[in-house]
Amino acid sequence: MPSTFQDDWERLRAELAKVIVGQEDVVEGVLTCLFAGGHALLEGVPGLGKTLLVRSLSEALHLEFSRIQFTPDLMPADVTGTTVVEEDVDGRRFVFRPGPIFAQIVLADEINRATPKTQSAMLEAMQERSVTVGGETRSLGPPFLVMATQNPIEQEGTYPLPEAQLDRFLMKILVPSCGLDDLCEVLRRTTARESASLGQVLDESAILSRQQEVREVDIPDSMQTWVAKLVLATHAGQQHAPPRVDRYIRLGASPRGAQALVLGAKVTALRHGRMQVTAEDVQRVAFPALRHRLVMNFEAQADGIAADDLIADILETVPA
Repeated sequence: MPSTFQDDWERLRAELAKVIVGQEDVVEGVLTCLFAGGHALLEGVPGLGKTLLVRSLSEALHLEFSRIQFTPDLMPADVTGTTVVEEDVDGRRFVFRPGPIFAQIVLADEINRATPKTQSAMLEAMQERSVTVGGETRSLGPPFLVMATQNPIEQEGTYPLPEAQLDRFLMKILVPSCGLDDLCEVLRRTTARESASLGQVLDESAILSRQQEVREVDIPDSMQTWVAKLVLATHAGQQHAPPRVDRYIRLGASPRGAQALVLGAKVTALRHGRMQVTAEDVQRVAFPALRHRLVMNFEAQADGIAADDLIADILETVPA
């Protein structure tokens, strides 16, 4: 009997749980991005297992994996690759040396420690799923998934990602610190003699099949209209915008925000065994799908208002 989407989701979640302690919401967000075919931005202080999660996901899927450690001296060519001159008995010729972006799962580690010039080198790859070097365009994937980790922007030596690049991420997932029980379990697992090994859960063709299955989930017209109203309500001066949006938001979510809401909700519906999106599915993905697309003004920073606070206002104000 062939496995269902729910079966594959639970098998993959269980495999990751062998090495990832707790962090259920984080794992759920990463898997949602995987099956929706979008990129994920993981934000948290160092040492919380963000890199381990992405590496473990690539092992469980048996996909080609590469890691890019972003540093202030990293150049765009270090990401995309470059054309070099090779000399042999037939003479000189130009040869393309692909960069680490040419993989199926790419870990962009501490992406906000690189300069804006290098950060922008990721834009074409993430959106167009291709890279142009030396006037020639080369395709990436499928599947092609960028999982970027980011330290909180208040930390020293970080460069805030530009809005155009943030918008390329389907979701921004916040990675919280461990509680007492989880931290004790981390110590038990990481200081023992043996470490857990991961088996393959899905292959490339199965992932692409599940991604296509997500697209086939139905969303009623009324629900789609509600999603559009939610996104429009993130813009100051719009009809459904709450008072704090008018006061604190400088720039609201783009149409990609609406696409992220719909795709994330479709994955949520499917993993619960439904082929139609409900309001609860949209609400579940609203925060990771929208929080990085809201540009707050200085007054919001001064008053300690976060994007999640305003998203909660919007969900309460705009009726489903």
